Amino acid sequence: MSNLIPIISNITDLLVHADQQLFLVLNGLHSPFFDGFMYLMSNKLIWAPWYAFILFLFWKHYKKAFWIILLMIVLLVTLTDRVSVMLFKDVFERLRPCHEPALEGMVHLVKNHCGGSYGFISSHACNSFGVAILAGSLLRKYYKWMFPTLIGWAVVVSYSRIYLGVHYPGDVLVGALVGCLLGCLVVVIFQRILKRYPRFATDPTAKL
Repeated sequence: MSNLIPIISNITDLLVHADQQLFLVLNGLHSPFFDGFMYLMSNKLIWAPWYAFILFLFWKHYKKAFWIILLMIVLLVTLTDRVSVMLFKDVFERLRPCHEPALEGMVHLVKNHCGGSYGFISSHACNSFGVAILAGSLLRKYYKWMFPTLIGWAVVVSYSRIYLGVHYPGDVLVGALVGCLLGCLVVVIFQRILKRYPRFATDPTAKL
């Protein structure tokens, strides 16, 4: 077992180094236009109309279970927020690239905004992919375009965090994975609720 420790340590160092190098490449691809664009994409308030549209679709197709879905959304957001912070950021304590002394002067930081000290994992990626899985799973039987659109939205939001210099690619990838897993968990919970209380199930309605 003791022989494995140096090997694991070397592999970890290689992964961290590769993550930093990939970050520098991606973060280095910037322009004045995309500075503003990615800053907007990372702002949760800019997506308020998008969230409202998704809620409208939930109401349209799941009238009887709409309030249950709202509870599932609250549960999901709470899980993604708490898990990303308490089980990752507070445990691994990996500095954000914009706080990393070894990368000082090498990070393209937009509007001088860096955020908290630790960045593993990305809460933005965790939240957005969790919502994408939940909403996409429940709405794809009504709109075939919904699932890929939601995944594309989550990718843009997640990539914006690398562009803005506040997360490494590894932060985003693991955050997306955790978000997907939590999204699937909440979908299963919702399906079990409908199975236990079938009166809340709603037949498919006409597409918009």
